[in-house]
Amino acid sequence: MGKRVYEFAKEQNVTSKQVITQLEKLNKSVKNHMAVLDEETVKQLDRVFNPEKYRAEKQAESKPASTSNEPKQEKKEAPKARPQAGQQNRGGQNNRGGQNRFNDPRNKKRGKGKGKGKPVKAAIPQEADPNSKTSQRKAARLAQEAEMGNVIKYEDVLSVSDLAEKMNKKPNEIIMKLMGLGVMATINQTLDDETIELLATEFGYEVEKEVVVDETDFETVEVDFSQYDLEERPAVVTIMGHVDHGKTTLLDSIRNTKVVAGEAGGITQHIGAYQVSVNDKKITFLDTPGHAAFTTMRARGAEVTDIAIIVVAADDGVMPQTEEAISHAKAANVPIIVAVNKMDKEGANPDRVKQELTEFGLIPEEWGGETIFVPISAIKGEGIDELLEMILLVSEVEEYKSTPEMPARGSVIEAKLDKGRGPVATLLVQHGTLRIGDPIVVGSTFGRVRAMVNDIGRRVKQVGPSTPIEITGLNDVPQAGDQFIVFEDEKKARAIGERRYQRYLESQRRESAKVSLDDLFSRIQEGEVKDLNVIIKADVQGSAEALAGSLRKIDVEGVKVNIVHQGVGAITEGDVILASAANAVIIGFNVRPDGNARSMAEQENVEMRLHRIIYNAIEEIESAMKGMLDPEFVEEITGQVEVRDVFKVSKVGTIAGCYVTEGKITRDAGVRVIRNGIVVYEGKLDTLRRYKDDVKEVATGYECGIKVEKFDDIKVEDVIEAFVMKEIERK
Repeated sequence: MGKRVYEFAKEQNVTSKQVITQLEKLNKSVKNHMAVLDEETVKQLDRVFNPEKYRAEKQAESKPASTSNEPKQEKKEAPKARPQAGQQNRGGQNNRGGQNRFNDPRNKKRGKGKGKGKPVKAAIPQEADPNSKTSQRKAARLAQEAEMGNVIKYEDVLSVSDLAEKMNKKPNEIIMKLMGLGVMATINQTLDDETIELLATEFGYEVEKEVVVDETDFETVEVDFSQYDLEERPAVVTIMGHVDHGKTTLLDSIRNTKVVAGEAGGITQHIGAYQVSVNDKKITFLDTPGHAAFTTMRARGAEVTDIAIIVVAADDGVMPQTEEAISHAKAANVPIIVAVNKMDKEGANPDRVKQELTEFGLIPEEWGGETIFVPISAIKGEGIDELLEMILLVSEVEEYKSTPEMPARGSVIEAKLDKGRGPVATLLVQHGTLRIGDPIVVGSTFGRVRAMVNDIGRRVKQVGPSTPIEITGLNDVPQAGDQFIVFEDEKKARAIGERRYQRYLESQRRESAKVSLDDLFSRIQEGEVKDLNVIIKADVQGSAEALAGSLRKIDVEGVKVNIVHQGVGAITEGDVILASAANAVIIGFNVRPDGNARSMAEQENVEMRLHRIIYNAIEEIESAMKGMLDPEFVEEITGQVEVRDVFKVSKVGTIAGCYVTEGKITRDAGVRVIRNGIVVYEGKLDTLRRYKDDVKEVATGYECGIKVEKFDDIKVEDVIEAFVMKEIERK
């Protein structure tokens, strides 16, 4: 198979231009360095650029022959050896035919004029030793320049002039090539990526677009694990459920049985997170006080939980807070394990719990579903080992992996201001290894890690993935759910942290309220709202289902109702927190919010709409959805004016002396200039006058002076038509 020109040039340590020049001498026409050479042409070029190799082969072949043939062989080979010195500007072969004063390298220093210097430059490469370090360095440099010279690198976009400069071409050459492709472009016009690649290929260049990453937005940058060896990491587990169903007892039971207590007084939880070891494998638990805290973390974008455990009491069944916990876990899109607690009680009925949970899509494995149900007794410690084994099983199936080799990054679990230690942040390391002394940016704060305390209150020097740790050394208190990343340079970390803090202040100033039915249309225009999220609370389940069904049936093109949650009973704090997280509106039917929910709704700027008639609720949502669509406009002709005279005023332009023949013309109306039934211009009025006074409108039968904005080509007998655009109600 043949080779391309640039590949052959790279092998010979010469430039592509030299190879193309030699091909022209061999009557082999090529267009550029990307042309493919057949095997015969490669052999011919190899004879030119490597004459010594072929001379040695021929001498070896001619040894058995008579000595009289040897001079003939030398004469035949000599002409082929000469072009090598002429084509190879640097690093050429030695000419053993003798030296003259121009070929003497010492004459390079003695050259006094330009004329004497030229022969020296042309002849020196013939005498250069190809095996010398100088020749090898020059050849490598030339090869690198040739390779880099054929690659165009750019970051964002290129204009025609920029591309011409990078290719050492004139801009008119690029424009002519674009015209040949059917594209009309100016010298300052920007080109898209496909056009740049096409033009570069036409001129024999390759393109390479460099992606510029804004390091201040490190949350949006995906971690590249391709250069690291991934290892298994502990799963991060959050336990949720009704407060009376034994969640806290379960956490205490796991602590007492699986965490090694090496200090007097047992284990003291310092940071609200801890790790346990089961079968030589670790599990990380986040000690969230309730499902509300979990929702807040999700609302702030902290996707740190791998597995959610829903605790349900066997003697009580599914409660409203249990339902909310399931909604939160599904919103976070994590695997769910159901722990059926209080199995030691007399009225325990696990089958009833399973039946109730099937309504929420949690179907037990023994019933053909995929949800794991584990019966436990948190007080007696029964079923704890089986629950932990199920967590390990889910972890093994999901294959949670990370690498300890990269700089640490992760999320903030909680943060506080300590009087003695200053800002203290509890971090969960998700990837990499966090060490003492690392420059770190946490949300809109920054600093250097001064001290690290683990879950049992001991100081450590470094921690790996899925490990909770408490650090000090930040300049301020970060927010729960913020992301953090470690940088190599403290100065760089400080600069990025300051920029992020400035951006945070700006966002706080322009932060708008939560979604309300009154401003949905303006929010959709800004692209902030894609659909209408709704939380429904009603007095009975039937009313909630009826309201939800009616809202789903509302048919407005381009807008969709998304029911985040529906339930029965008063509007609670959990509903408000969920609405704040999902940016939703709460619709209450025959229910009222309690005192805490009302105050929290005011604090979180969550809108609540309370109704007693279902039709009112449906009409209100439908009106809001119609407001989300672009308004419809219709053109209304308000009047016509005839031009009877034209006055040209210096520094002002053309003034038309007009007579209103129909309707009226107003100052804020749009106008069209019509000549012989053809519209020659459409725009706005610049001035409208009666005698010397500016007026707002002129009615039929009156004369006026009109100056059309940015248009002076008005002629007598032209007709100026006035119109306005009116918004019409959608049907």
